[in-house]
Amino acid sequence: MSDESFHLTPLDIRRYDFGQKSFRGYDEKKVEDFRNQVAEELERLTRVNQDLDSKARGFHEQLRAFRERDKALNEALVSAQQLRSEIREQAEREAQLILREARAEGERQLDGMRNDIRQLEAELIALEKSRRAYLGQLRQVAERQLAEIAAAEQGARGASAPAAPAPKASEDADAENRAHMKTPAWLESLVKE
Repeated sequence: MSDESFHLTPLDIRRYDFGQKSFRGYDEKKVEDFRNQVAEELERLTRVNQDLDSKARGFHEQLRAFRERDKALNEALVSAQQLRSEIREQAEREAQLILREARAEGERQLDGMRNDIRQLEAELIALEKSRRAYLGQLRQVAERQLAEIAAAEQGARGASAPAAPAPKASEDADAENRAHMKTPAWLESLVKE
């Protein structure tokens, strides 16, 4: 009975034959009762063992499933970390590109504004020259008009006076007449400019 391949079942216990009855042997009823108790206990233990085996198989299945999930989660975590790293690198590259483009655009706009300023300054200088030329022409017209007014006044006074003075004397007289004559304020401001 020490053979490991030998397994005792409840049915083996119930059918076991102890041999011929001897004159002084065990009480048959007690042996039979004990055999039934052992058989029942062995049946109970077999059921418990089967239940434990099925539970162990279930636990092993759960453990295998948990290990697979753990492996999948670890792989997902590694993937997520790689993806995060790639996204960060991509974002940094895009930020650098946007920054370079913004700087280049800013430089282009600055260059354009500088060109505009140079053009405006050239136009301003040209306008200032035109203004001076116009004021010079206006001054000449005003001086001619004043000279004509002075000559007309002289002529009105001179009709009762003797012959016309020499040209130099006439210029001195015009200057003297202009000095006595009040120049309008608007004309004075033009002449002063």
